[in-house]
Formats: sequence, structure tokens, C-alpha cells
Amino acid sequence: MTALQLNAELYRAMGYIAEDEGLMLKAVKYIKKLAAKKAAPTLMTKEELLAKIEKAEDDYRQGKTYAMLPGESYSDFRKRIGR
Repeated sequence: MTALQLNAELYRAMGYIAEDEGLMLKAVKYIKKLAAKKAAPTLMTKEELLAKIEKAEDDYRQGKTYAMLPGESYSDFRKRIGR
């Protein structure tokens, strides 16, 4: 099916339920959910995020931390720590 045909089919299906507010609400919620998935892809999986948090906690426990010096700007701090 082409995009034009899909668009026509979508509007045709919406025409069948247009008078039922409950069904229209369900359709809108689902379409918004689909749009959000496309618009905001995650940069990492949940497992990757949890692994990064675990590593950061381990580094903190081992004293592998950085602190900004008094009067140091954020950009200078990032340069000093190599980021």
C-alpha cells in the first residue's frame, strides 16, 4: 500500500467511528502513543542505563570522582577531566 492509500484507509476507518466519542478517544490515544515512539527513540536500553548507573556507583565507592575547584567554570572543569 502506498502512503496515499494508507492515508485514505485511515480516514475511512475514522469515518466509521467519528460519532462515537469513546472510540475516537481510544484512537487518538493510540495514535499519540505511536507518534511518541517514532519521535523520541531511546538512546539506550533499560539494561544499558542500569549498567551505567551500577558502574558509576562502583566508581564512586572506589573514590574515582571529580570535583570542581573553587571559582572554576564548568567548561574549564570539563577540559580538566578530559570531557
